Amino acid sequence: MLDPQISSDDRDDLAATSFCKQKESFPSTNMDEDAADAFANRDEPVLAFSGTGSSSSDQESKRSRLKESLSTSKLKEKIQDGAGSRSETGFSLQDRLLTKLLQQVIPSENIEEVLDLPPDKRSSKYIGRPGFSIPLMTNNFRRFNSRIGIVFVFQTRLIRLLTWRNPTHTLSLLAVCTFVCLDPYLLAVLPLAAALLFGMVPAYLFRHPAPPPTVVYSTYALNGPPLAPPRTIRPAAEMSKDFFRNMRDLQNSMDDFSTLHDAVLKVITPLTNFSNEALSSTVFLFLFVTSCALFIAPHLLPWRFMSLMLCWTSIALGHPSVQQFVLNSRESHIRPHERKAKSLIDNWVARDIILDAPPETREVEIFELQKRKGGRKGEWEAWVFGPNPYDPLSPQRIAGERPKGTRFFEDVCAPKGWEWGDKKWVLDLGSREWVEERMVQGVEVEVEGERWVTDLIPDEEVTNSTPRKGRVVGPGWAEGSGQEAIGEWRRRRWIRMVRRKGVSSNNSVNKE
Repeated sequence: MLDPQISSDDRDDLAATSFCKQKESFPSTNMDEDAADAFANRDEPVLAFSGTGSSSSDQESKRSRLKESLSTSKLKEKIQDGAGSRSETGFSLQDRLLTKLLQQVIPSENIEEVLDLPPDKRSSKYIGRPGFSIPLMTNNFRRFNSRIGIVFVFQTRLIRLLTWRNPTHTLSLLAVCTFVCLDPYLLAVLPLAAALLFGMVPAYLFRHPAPPPTVVYSTYALNGPPLAPPRTIRPAAEMSKDFFRNMRDLQNSMDDFSTLHDAVLKVITPLTNFSNEALSSTVFLFLFVTSCALFIAPHLLPWRFMSLMLCWTSIALGHPSVQQFVLNSRESHIRPHERKAKSLIDNWVARDIILDAPPETREVEIFELQKRKGGRKGEWEAWVFGPNPYDPLSPQRIAGERPKGTRFFEDVCAPKGWEWGDKKWVLDLGSREWVEERMVQGVEVEVEGERWVTDLIPDEEVTNSTPRKGRVVGPGWAEGSGQEAIGEWRRRRWIRMVRRKGVSSNNSVNKE
């Protein structure tokens, strides 16, 4: 009911006066003033996590990570693509000069081709997106920073809600969570209710504002023509207070994410990267057993009650009094028993988790090659120790290449990731076996003595050559006519055992 002392004409004049005052009270869009239609956190800064921020190890490994992850030629191509595709947008001369300078500084050598790496599928050759460009990055950051305020407003309000700044709001949240936990089908109503309460109703109230406080009204009608223009959300103007507020919150959010990322990795990585194999095996066993149990009998668990307790507990822990009580209880009741509980877990892990599997072993081979000096009747000269037998039909021999290897036995190294399991090399006495396995042709095999496998040269003029004792002669080692001459190469096989080299937990590999 309206005040009977105010006539209808006076009410219309007051409504018009109220509308004019509201228009006058709208903030201006100058560069030094706040934009009323832009989202920004105009309260205190977003709460930050306590931590040391970025560590010195991150700065020390920055250059190595860039060398391993960036392809300089593709980065140069992306800069060129970005500069060419955005040249018509009117970037400043300084930005163009900086782009040209980067194109000249970045070398054209492709690290991926040198290291034989697979192609980077994020390149502009595979994705139809603009390439990397300093001017484009600057422009996108400005646009992003002017529009990111709504995220920080939501973050600030959520922190206030969870830290019990307004207890009635937090209790309302607990009531909503209780209804959703007891009846999960209500989750379908939450988006619609949020759109009505936080979107449609405020927009309608903005067009139909309440009368000014100077006029005494018991109630006011929401019907009738709108008294204010519709509200439009605009980006924060550059160099305005809202723009710098967004930059402040964005800066703090980046530090929060880095601190939280490092804290989570500090807790999870030792448990899951098998630096301590017994502990990681225990975690793996626990997760496997739990997964099997949940796969078989998930319907036996009271999920609604569990979700309700989890929801109430997590929200209650945000209350300052509850936090202080939990901290005092931990200091007085939990901390004195932490060391005892940790020792019990460590003893159980050491007693029940047995990791005594021997390291993997393999057999490696090396071929000792000798070459005849001074023709067919000359003396044999030590040549190289190589990985291939260099038989008459080998690709290297057919191509006319020299055998590859090392001149001395001591220079032969174990394969990468392996170490020697024996103290010395052993001569392979089964020369016929490895010749048969490799299907070597045109050789003479010694089954006694030094086990040399010598090349043969078929020669019809040699008629007095007969097989010597302990040898099998022929174009194939199994049989022959005895009418062959000794070639200029011979080889024998040496073998040695290697085992997989273990890597200590101190030599862990960091991947980011």
